[in-house]
Amino acid sequence: MSTYGTIRRRVLGDSSSEPSRASSPNSTVRNGEAVTLVSTSKLKKLTQKRSKRRQWSVFGLGGLLGILIAAFFAQQHDVINLEGLMEFNLDTLFDAIPVGIVNDAKDITRHERETVNYDSFTVGLHLQSQGVKARHPVIMIPGVISTGLESWGTEEMSRQYFRKRLWGSWSMMRALVLDKASWKRHIMLDKLTGLDPPGIKLRAAQGFDAADFFITGYWIWSKILENLATLGYDPTNAFTAAYDWRLSCEKLELRDHYFTRLKAHIETAKKTSGEKVVLVSHSMGSQVLFYFFHWVEAADYGDGGPTWVDDFVDSWINISGSMLGALKGYPAVLSGEMKDTAQLNAFAVYGLEKFLAKHERVEIFRAMPGASSMLPIGGNAVWGNKTFAPDDSSNQTVSYGTFINFRESNSTQSPANLTVEESHAYLMKNSETWYQDQVRGTYSYGVAHSRAEVERNAKEPRKWMNPLETRLPLAPHLKIYCFYGVGKPTERSYWYREERDSLINVTIDTSLTFGDIDHGVIMGEGDGTVPLMSNGYMCAKGWRINRYNPAGVKIKVYEMPHEPDRFSARGGPNTGDHVDILGRASLNDLILRVAGGKGNHIEENYVTKIREYSEKVKIYEEP
Repeated sequence: MSTYGTIRRRVLGDSSSEPSRASSPNSTVRNGEAVTLVSTSKLKKLTQKRSKRRQWSVFGLGGLLGILIAAFFAQQHDVINLEGLMEFNLDTLFDAIPVGIVNDAKDITRHERETVNYDSFTVGLHLQSQGVKARHPVIMIPGVISTGLESWGTEEMSRQYFRKRLWGSWSMMRALVLDKASWKRHIMLDKLTGLDPPGIKLRAAQGFDAADFFITGYWIWSKILENLATLGYDPTNAFTAAYDWRLSCEKLELRDHYFTRLKAHIETAKKTSGEKVVLVSHSMGSQVLFYFFHWVEAADYGDGGPTWVDDFVDSWINISGSMLGALKGYPAVLSGEMKDTAQLNAFAVYGLEKFLAKHERVEIFRAMPGASSMLPIGGNAVWGNKTFAPDDSSNQTVSYGTFINFRESNSTQSPANLTVEESHAYLMKNSETWYQDQVRGTYSYGVAHSRAEVERNAKEPRKWMNPLETRLPLAPHLKIYCFYGVGKPTERSYWYREERDSLINVTIDTSLTFGDIDHGVIMGEGDGTVPLMSNGYMCAKGWRINRYNPAGVKIKVYEMPHEPDRFSARGGPNTGDHVDILGRASLNDLILRVAGGKGNHIEENYVTKIREYSEKVKIYEEP
C-alpha cells in the first residue's frame, strides 16, 4: 500500500487492516500503531474534501425539507393532497437517500443532541454540594409561549379537541393545518367581551406540565424544574401559576379567578413552610405579576392591604421581564408582521400568505387582548423623538426615535415618520372600533411624572400593568432580582410602505436593505425578543426613582451576554435568548441561590450601557 493509503487510513478512517508496505522517513510508532505525519497542505485538502461532502449533505437534506414544507403549506390550495402526505412513509423516503447523506445527517444530529442535552442537574448538584438546599417555596409565573391552552368545550365543534392543547402541542399544529377555520374560532376571543366566544372553552393547562415543554422536545421550564428538584423541591413546595395569556388581567380574574387563586397559593405556601415565597416570572409573566401586586393590596379586589406583599413575598425573580413592552408587538397588531416574517424569502412568504394571510394574523393578534399589553410603554420619554433616542449609538445613520418610517410620505396611509406615541395613535386610527375600545379600556402606556399622580393611579386598574404610572409594593423587605439576556439583535424600529391592494393597507417594506436596515427592520440591543430598554430600564433606573419605589425595595441587575454554542439550535448553556435563557446554566444557578436563601451573595453584573441609556430617558426625580 502507498503512503497515500496510510494517510487515507489515518485521516479518513479507512477500516482496512492491511499494513503499509512502504516505510516513510516521517513514520513513527505509537502504542504499537504506525502513524504517518502528513503535511499541512495535504491535510487541509483532505479535510476540505470531507467538509464539502458534509455541506452538500446538509444542502441536500435542507432541500428535501424545503419540499416537504412547501407541500405542508400548499394544502389549502390543492397543490397537493395533504391526506395522502399524512400516510407517507418516511422510512421509504430514507431508503431512497444515499447512505452517505443519511450517515452525515445522523452525525450532525448526534452532535447537536449532545450539545443541547447538557446535564440539567449539574447546576443543582453543584450547589447542593455547597450546602444550598430548598428553603423558600417557589411559584413560577410563565410567559406567553410557556403556557399551553387546552380545550374544555363540549359543543359539537369542540368535542374532537376535548382536553387537547390548541396552543403548545402537536395537536395545535395538526388543527392549524387540517382545520384552520376551527382552530381560529377556538384561539380567538370574542371581540366585544374579550372572553370566550359562544360554545368555545379554552383554558390554561395547569401543573408543571403546563410550562415545562411547549411541544415535545422543545423545553421551556423543564431545566429549571430539574435543578430545583436537586435541592429538594417537588410539588409540595414548588408550583406553576399558569394563566390564559390571551385575556386581559381584568378578565383573568373575572373568568378564571386567577389572582384570587394565586393569592391563596402564596398564603398556603407560607403557612405550610413557615417561609416567605420566592416568585419567579418570565417575559409577560412579569407584567402579570406586577399587576397582581396592585390587585392584592387594593380594597374591593385582593383586600390584602398595603403590607401583604411584605408579609408573604421574600423575593421576585424577574427573568427577561418585558416591563415596558416588546416593540415587535406593534407590527404584529398593525400589519400581522415582525422580523420573522419580513426576512423570509419570496417562496416562504408566498406559502405563509396562502396559508395564513396578513389580515388573518392581524385579526388573531387583535382578538387576544392580553397580547396588547406588550405594546411599548413610556412613549417618547423612553423610546425617543424624531431626532434622538436614549439608546442611539454614535455610528447610527437613523435614530431609533422614529419608530415607524415611511419611504414615501404622501397619503393618510403613509404619513410622516412616526415616534412611538404617534405610532400608537396611528394604530388606533387604522383599527376597528372594537379593538380601539378594548385597548383604551384595558391599558395605559404613559408616564406619571409626580408622586401624587402615581398614588391616584393606584385606584385605576387599567394602569396597574404600567410601572411608569404606578409604584412597587410598600414592601421594604422585598428583594427584586432582574436577570435578562443581552447581546442578541432585537427589533427596534421599522420601515413601512403602502399596500393599496391589501386589506391591511400597509406592510413592512421588505425591499429596503441597506446600512442598518435589513428587509425593512432596524435591529437594536436586547435578547432577540424584548429590547434592552424594556428589560433593563426599570431595574437599572426607573425603580430607583422615589415615586416608583417609595419603600426602597432593593433591586439587583444581572445581565447575561448571549454566547451561543454554534452547534446547538437552542444556544446551549450560555445563551442569552429570550426563551432559551431558561436553560442557561448561570441563570439556573442564580435562581437556586435565591430560592435557597443565598440571594444576598449575588453581585450585580452589567454588560451593556443600560445605565448610560437610562440617564438619557426623560423621566426625572421630583425636585
